[in-house]
Amino acid sequence: MRTQVLIVGSGPSGLLLGQLLAGIGIDNVILERVDRDHLLSRVRAGVLEQGTVEILDEAGAGARMHAEGLPHDGFAVAFDNRLHRIDLHALTGKRVMAYGQTEMTLDLVEKREQAGLTTVFEAANVALHDISGKPFVTYEKDGQSHRIDCDFIAGCDGYHGVSRKSVPEGALQSFERVYPFGWLGVLAEVPPASHELIYANHERGFALCSMRSMTRSRYYIQCPIDEKAENWSDDRFWDELRRRLPEASAAAVTTGPSFEKSIAPLRSFVAEPMQFGKLSLVGDAVHIVPPTGAKGLNLAAGDVRYLFSGLREFYADGSMAGMDAYSGRALARVWKAVRFSWWMTTMLHRFPEGGAFGQRIQEAELDYLVHSRAASTALAENYVGLPY
Repeated sequence: MRTQVLIVGSGPSGLLLGQLLAGIGIDNVILERVDRDHLLSRVRAGVLEQGTVEILDEAGAGARMHAEGLPHDGFAVAFDNRLHRIDLHALTGKRVMAYGQTEMTLDLVEKREQAGLTTVFEAANVALHDISGKPFVTYEKDGQSHRIDCDFIAGCDGYHGVSRKSVPEGALQSFERVYPFGWLGVLAEVPPASHELIYANHERGFALCSMRSMTRSRYYIQCPIDEKAENWSDDRFWDELRRRLPEASAAAVTTGPSFEKSIAPLRSFVAEPMQFGKLSLVGDAVHIVPPTGAKGLNLAAGDVRYLFSGLREFYADGSMAGMDAYSGRALARVWKAVRFSWWMTTMLHRFPEGGAFGQRIQEAELDYLVHSRAASTALAENYVGLPY
């Protein structure tokens, strides 16, 4: 088989890139190691920047998002037993959209299937070859070996995928910060505590009240890095969450049985450059940010925007200028998001090594944030979407 662009990974970034390419007549094939049901069972983030909403519309996959998603004009920061609202729309003229990544993935999968585009699920032993010359990919399916030749490879297969590992040793420089805590999160079929997100700084640790819909809530609490989810009953989780919220917000929490409970470690990771030969790395394959700033999925969509632009230019004009510029353009935006996510994380979480001095600095930072229009505007501008 031969295709123009071979996409490794059918997460949101791979599916989005494939849909955009197909829309302008560029042939592409997606390889995915898991089956379709497993892909659509992954529970991930759900706050979309305005730019991500726009690129989904450009791909023709935004109809259900606009019908069922929840536009948010702001969010609250809670500390000292009070809520302080950050009015995103008033400060920037923009808003964000609460729409689950699982739903976005489903929309893109269905659009791809409707268009008759090729996705190979349960592709085993995927290997990338000759990425500096005439690239091709091999894989196994149902006991048979297959080969696909292509012009370019897009590595959209996440942090543990084969794409980044296929770059020759020493060609990438990695930067990493591992945080000394994690997030214990639950999903429950209960209405959210607020119609907007609540980020809480409390002496017992960080908490976040979020939602996937008006009937499905997503809640998180900061926990030790070595904590085990099985040690937390639903009752214990709900009690701890409410302790970390202002009284009125705690009273608004509707409890119920969780149907998903897990602990996510927090880290910042970037590998650069994001390109080697004919292989371009996208999303979690090349950068990870703590979820505090709601940037992971949105950064992946930004990568797709830059890569799609370069591929479109190549196939329309024969120019490699856009492809050659991909890594530099994407990394400039990535590092700004890394900084913002690090700042949000350090401002809202309790650090074991912080001590009394660190706590006073954190309290002063929060007070400055909510009483300074300049500080609130800077936060809002980063939150709604970094410029392209």
